[in-house]
Amino acid sequence: MSGSLPFYQKHHRHYDRGYRSRETQSAISQYQQSSSSYSAHSKSSSKGLAATFSALDESRLSPLPKRAKPTYLAMDKENQIIGYVVPIFRGSQEYASGLSDTEEARLKESSGYMARRGLFTSGVEMERSERSEHTSRRAVMRESAERISLTKRIHENEEYHKRMNEDNLMHTPEFVIKPRSHTVWEKQCVRLHCTVSGWPEPRVVWYKNNVSIDPMSDPGKYKVESKYNVHSLEINRCDFDDTAQYRVSAMNSKGELSAFASVVVKRFKGEFEEDLPTPSQQKANSEPDGWVCEYGITFETHIVDKFDVSFGREGETMSLGCTVIIYPSLQRYKPEIEWYRDDKLLTPSKWVQTHWSGERATLTLTHLNKEDEGLYTVRVITKSGYESHSAYVFVRDSDAEVEGAPAAPLDVVCHEANKDYIIISWKQPAVDGGSPIMGYFVDRCEVGTTHWIQCNDTPVKFARFPVTGLVEGRSYSFRVRAVNKAGMSHPSRASLPAAAMDPSDRARKGTSAPWTGQIIVTEEEPSEGVVPSKPCDLTITEATRNYVVLSWKPPSEKGEGAMYYVEKCIVGTDSWQRVNTEIPVKSPRFALFDLAEGKAYMFRVRACNSAGVGEPSEHTEATTVGDKLDIPSAPGRVVPTRNTDTSIVVSWEASKNAKELVGYYIEASLAGKNVWEPCNNKPVKGTRFICHGLTTGETYVFRVRAVNAAGLSECSQESEAIEVKAAIGGGIPHASPAPPFGICVLECVRDSMVLAWKQPAFIGGADITGYFVDYREVNGGVPGKWHEANIKSVSERAYRVSDLKENVNYQFQVRAANMAGVGIPSIPSEVFKCEEWTIAVPGPPHDLQALEVRKTSLVLLWKPPVYQGRDEVNGYYVDIKEAEADFEAWRGVNEKACPNRYLKVSNLKEGETYVFRVRAQNKAGVSKPSEPTEPVLAVTKPGTKDMVVDVDDDGVISLIFECDSLTPDSQFIWSKNYEEMTDTSRMTIETKGGKSRAIFNNPDVEDIGIYSCLVSHTDGSSGSYTLTEEGLKELLKISHDHKFPIIPLKTELAVELQEKGKVRFWLQAEKITANGKVEYVFNDNVVSQGEKYKMNFDKNTGVIEMVMESLGDQDEGTYTFQLQDGKAKNQSSLVLIGDVFQKLKKESEFQRKEWIRKQGPHFVEYMSYEVTPECIVRLKCKVGNMKKESVALWYKDGREVQANEKLDFSEGWLHLEIAQISKKDAGVYEVIVKDDRGKDTSTLNLTDQGFKDLMNEVFRVIANSSTPLKIQSTEEGIRLYTFVNYYNDELHVTWHYKDAPISFSDRIKSGVVGEQLWLQITEPTEKDKGKYAIEFFDGKGGLQRTVELSGQAFDDAYAEFQRLKAAAIAERNRARVAGGLPDVVTIQEGKALNLTCNISGDPVPEVTWLKNEREMVSDDHYILKFESGKFASFTISQVNTADSGKYSILVKNKYGTESGEFTVSVFIPDEANPPVVKRK
Repeated sequence: MSGSLPFYQKHHRHYDRGYRSRETQSAISQYQQSSSSYSAHSKSSSKGLAATFSALDESRLSPLPKRAKPTYLAMDKENQIIGYVVPIFRGSQEYASGLSDTEEARLKESSGYMARRGLFTSGVEMERSERSEHTSRRAVMRESAERISLTKRIHENEEYHKRMNEDNLMHTPEFVIKPRSHTVWEKQCVRLHCTVSGWPEPRVVWYKNNVSIDPMSDPGKYKVESKYNVHSLEINRCDFDDTAQYRVSAMNSKGELSAFASVVVKRFKGEFEEDLPTPSQQKANSEPDGWVCEYGITFETHIVDKFDVSFGREGETMSLGCTVIIYPSLQRYKPEIEWYRDDKLLTPSKWVQTHWSGERATLTLTHLNKEDEGLYTVRVITKSGYESHSAYVFVRDSDAEVEGAPAAPLDVVCHEANKDYIIISWKQPAVDGGSPIMGYFVDRCEVGTTHWIQCNDTPVKFARFPVTGLVEGRSYSFRVRAVNKAGMSHPSRASLPAAAMDPSDRARKGTSAPWTGQIIVTEEEPSEGVVPSKPCDLTITEATRNYVVLSWKPPSEKGEGAMYYVEKCIVGTDSWQRVNTEIPVKSPRFALFDLAEGKAYMFRVRACNSAGVGEPSEHTEATTVGDKLDIPSAPGRVVPTRNTDTSIVVSWEASKNAKELVGYYIEASLAGKNVWEPCNNKPVKGTRFICHGLTTGETYVFRVRAVNAAGLSECSQESEAIEVKAAIGGGIPHASPAPPFGICVLECVRDSMVLAWKQPAFIGGADITGYFVDYREVNGGVPGKWHEANIKSVSERAYRVSDLKENVNYQFQVRAANMAGVGIPSIPSEVFKCEEWTIAVPGPPHDLQALEVRKTSLVLLWKPPVYQGRDEVNGYYVDIKEAEADFEAWRGVNEKACPNRYLKVSNLKEGETYVFRVRAQNKAGVSKPSEPTEPVLAVTKPGTKDMVVDVDDDGVISLIFECDSLTPDSQFIWSKNYEEMTDTSRMTIETKGGKSRAIFNNPDVEDIGIYSCLVSHTDGSSGSYTLTEEGLKELLKISHDHKFPIIPLKTELAVELQEKGKVRFWLQAEKITANGKVEYVFNDNVVSQGEKYKMNFDKNTGVIEMVMESLGDQDEGTYTFQLQDGKAKNQSSLVLIGDVFQKLKKESEFQRKEWIRKQGPHFVEYMSYEVTPECIVRLKCKVGNMKKESVALWYKDGREVQANEKLDFSEGWLHLEIAQISKKDAGVYEVIVKDDRGKDTSTLNLTDQGFKDLMNEVFRVIANSSTPLKIQSTEEGIRLYTFVNYYNDELHVTWHYKDAPISFSDRIKSGVVGEQLWLQITEPTEKDKGKYAIEFFDGKGGLQRTVELSGQAFDDAYAEFQRLKAAAIAERNRARVAGGLPDVVTIQEGKALNLTCNISGDPVPEVTWLKNEREMVSDDHYILKFESGKFASFTISQVNTADSGKYSILVKNKYGTESGEFTVSVFIPDEANPPVVKRK
């Protein structure tokens, strides 16, 4: 089973002896090296001495008789004995020290032997003397005395070593030699060094002006070394910035001590101080660099066959090596070889082994873990200096036992070891196995055993955990495992052992119990019978979602065997609960678990002893359980740059506001694959990392995550894709900035010039961090060599180049730099002559910038001239022209000089591109114009928003600016009067997402001005707001209303009556929270819920009401509702006195009676009437609470109206219809509903005015039913008419002509025919043209129908009238046969036939008779007559059969023709049928 365990579980013991002091390590090392020389030396001693010593050594001192006899003589490099070595070690057994059995025994033996060796040597000499002088009594006495002395010395030495252990040697750091101050010249090196003693070995940190020095932050600038308690700080190439006070701090568990030294750096100006030699003198008088006086030579060191970047996997063994060549080669001289990992010196241990063969230095990592990843450096030190070589070692994760399980955590460290717990911290792995890590399990193993015990039942997410349940005085090692949903990771490398005991107990530590690893502690002499006092200074030192750590100071009087009880209390309750009921804690620290996340707790501590339990301490502030440390924000922009054909340099912007940052993990993926692999398995601290092991020619993208104890951040945005190839020929496109341009001179004096330039058009892959300026002389048109003007970059786009030569021509070039590197230089500037300006006018302004660009305006900013001229600048002029226009198109924007360094330019043309320039003015005149701006397009970009002012509910006044086009690097930059705000006392800036808010802390007249906001890393998103004095007053008024708010009311206090006559007082608030309160006041007395008053407060709707059953005389007065909601208040009152109260009281009583009435059949709606469109009058009333037995009776003037078809009762309605109403229908109508429960009556008076109102309603319905007036032509004239649905004789109608009533005459008449109302105009003329109207009177406004009888309408009607008139005349005067002719005449043959008919017509018609369609002529047989123009006769004197046929008469005049027909049938007398005459 053990075969499946990881290596570090099989071999759990920790062999690393790095915790020992360097003196001890050196002593043991020298002891081991000198063992062979001591063996040779011992051979030269006498055989008797050797035999005696060997027997004594084997029988009493050496547990390993077969080992070579070790030596305990300390020798120098020339093998000269300089003394004995007494090694200092931690404990007597492996349980305490962590050493193996053989090492422990050997060290124990060595310490005893070294103490006794001198004593045994003198004993042997006495034995020799005894053998040579047997007869000497003096010798015997001397031998006896020496033996007694020897026994005493051995006993004293043993007692000394029993007391001798590292804890007895613990003391605070002390400076044996303090650093001294130095004054040096610029570009010289200076070394500060000191010697520190103390145990445990102090940790030494160097500070510059109280800021810790990190050699990695500026490689090559600082070198910090620590060796054998000698610590040094070397500062290379000092400059003025290195002038400072330097502090070295030494700290261990017993305390901290500091020492100070000052460094002053001076610049050589050609005059030398007397007490310091000049730099040239120093160089002349000094020896060659690296000169070794001892040998008279200078060593040259070369490192060849160097180790390269290496890759390993956890569990493997890796060796790094290089060959060292030192010239000249001295046989006896050995260099000192040091190995470093991430600039920390490595010492041989279980995990690290070093070897020096004389020409090759080797470092072996016996069992790789991710802790071994880092930058490895080998340093070869000679007396002439040192040479070094570095390369990175990457350690990949070993294969997980379960597929998908996370990688192992790393860097497990113990903190705050005390009696009750030890806090363990670790770093999260870079690989989570494909699913998020759910948490971590912490295991412990007691030193001396192999059994690992899991410390937490549930995984903890925070990379820090207090382990409790430890045995006081015992030592433990710890490891951590990560877990996700797929499974468990491999365990991490075990931590260094830590003892479960308080540091304060170490001073009182007594005898060791060697076989258990337990340390027996002797307490101070207790004071009996004293109850402990209160503990003090209780604080929460650490808090996460899983645990809270408390710390306090012991009470001043703690009595015998003081221990502590911890109590907790949930905020909002008064219940204190003891946490550690069963086992009180011994140390003044405690870790609490099982707290509810999100709840707030308070804590306190009681001290107890055998005399009792003391008073509790002061409780802590309320603490909400949760992680106080937030996960870091995602790192900023990631910029890759080519390095070699297998590596890429990745730079990124640090996480913002990250707390306790551990480092960063970098991940890479082939472009487009989205398969991410870690580039490092150990977090890196900086913001730049070289990713090795990439495939040449492939294209990669990178991303970065930050990590702290709370977890890993979100991934940064992916970098640009980059192809892996050597950087020769350039890095990735646009990684570094493009060159600046537009170099100009702002000021010139005798030995310096001020330059300005414009920002590059493209800033590259990251923000520009600064600029570098170069210059060169130009003599006779021939340029010289370029020189650096500034070593450190400048952030401004203006720089003074000093130390120039007067009247010499110069050229300049500028380079921009970002985190990806320094860009290419700009094109060399024009040639400028370095001569002092003497002109009176100022120099040109510079650094012009256009902000708040809109379609018709923008704001132009600039910086003042560097050269002021003879007088101060008092104003500026702004010029403008179209970008494509000629130079002559420049024109001024402002006629008067602008005193500010900004100006709003208005009246721009949308879509036009402009350029601007600025000129400065002083009393002497106007300067030359500045360099023009880049072209600016006058357009409002989509999504542009203006700045707005806001006053929130708390009355806080703020300005808000929003931007939708943010990038991860964007920042909101606020300015007042276009100068960046630095005084945070006036305003507070809050930014969240795409919205930034500038809050006025205490707004007053000092805040009047123009506020603007610029969003960086956008296309110029900016806006402004001008705060005037009037605007400020208005805002302060609104703010006051918000600070001292009132509860808004939808309705004021009102009163209404409810069912049964109840009186309801109520109001409604617009908005009120659940915390709102109401007081009900009557005549200044608060009333409450009871029999008389019923209160209700609906906080959802804001309705507040108070209900009274009835009103009495005592209820007259003032009613008030007082509202309060937080700090908002309001009240509303209602006065009920006098007539108002009496009216309400009366109405309440009436309502109560109404309720009683409605208990039986009753009228819901009393009797009323309506008129239907058919002009039927319908009396109606609505009844309720009816049943089958209920009856309804109608009455008119007291007489019952018999039930007939007009009486209806359905769906609660009663109807009585009156058709064709007239005066006889006037009267008083009454309806009664009743049953056994009661009756109710409804009356309607339709007499006098009531009847008039009814008839008016009838008239209104008639009027509304009228059709529009129409025009009709007749033979008499023109008729206007309208139709109504029903006509009543009582209807009043008036005809109007041109808005005046018409006076009727024989020519103009009106009348009614059925439902038609008409107006007849006989023989109309032109005078009759105009507007006509008919007006129906309904007792109110009446209704008019109008028609316009004019224009074409009149012409058409008149023409039709004429036509009809003519037709009527023609009809009257045309020829007609009026009658007298039969249809058929049957006559007997021989008889006479006489027919006569009336003829009319004017003129008199012509008469023609026809027989069988042939005209007849009057003769004797046919007598045809026409007399008096009226009578036509037809006579047949004697009828015969030939007269049978069809006859007709035809009358004709100019108006027409008409005919009459008849048939004559002649029969013989013998026929049976008598004659028949058929008349028409």
